[in-house]
Amino acid sequence: MASEGKTGGARHVVRIGVFIPTDCQVLDAAAVDIMGSLSYEYMSMVASLVPQSFLDLAPSVDIRYIGTVPAGQPIQLTANQGLVSTNHYSDADVAPGKLDIVMIPGPDPFKVLEKKSLEWLKKHSETPGVDILSICSGILVCGEAGLLKGKTACGPRGMQDMIRAKGFGEKELVGDKLRWIQDGNFWSSGGVTHGNDLVAAYCRASHHFPTPLVDVVCEMIGVGDRAQAYNKEMIAFEIPGGAA
Repeated sequence: MASEGKTGGARHVVRIGVFIPTDCQVLDAAAVDIMGSLSYEYMSMVASLVPQSFLDLAPSVDIRYIGTVPAGQPIQLTANQGLVSTNHYSDADVAPGKLDIVMIPGPDPFKVLEKKSLEWLKKHSETPGVDILSICSGILVCGEAGLLKGKTACGPRGMQDMIRAKGFGEKELVGDKLRWIQDGNFWSSGGVTHGNDLVAAYCRASHHFPTPLVDVVCEMIGVGDRAQAYNKEMIAFEIPGGAA
């Protein structure tokens, strides 16, 4: 039975899918915890530390970890970590229309991606009301799925030429200047912890999360205070097929 929200009706539920078709960076995937920290479930855990009004404002947040492996199987992360898949992408519970947000943390950029999983992601991006959040090299997954066509997008600073060379058909890449960018329902970030900047900005703009709650929680967990634009030059390094 759904709990009650601030108006006495059923509490708003936000359905999030973290899509990891191969593997991903721990710090990329961790950005979902910002949305988890805005949830009624998290607020209930810290109820002795926050006003009742926070619990009244907070939506219920249902997070699924979606892979190309069956539910219950491990998904490899960096730093010798892993997580357990809650769903295979073909499961009915995570079909297009069943999620509000799909977040794609960055994988190994040279891994081969399963075609049907990319079709699944494309269908979600075309479903009204669904927002796509791409973090770091997750931009390559989105590009392979056709989500970059005609879009202004970010991606890591050092991978801009590599992304262009893929021929994804993006309108413009701005990852050399910005930590994150929104174009319609498609949000994309620069590298790794710029996913935190992206998710914080998304939560502030989204109807799923009340602004007063977002502002306080972002302050509590120490995210969302970096400017969208970089204020210093990138340290030069080279990525094969990319830019110095």
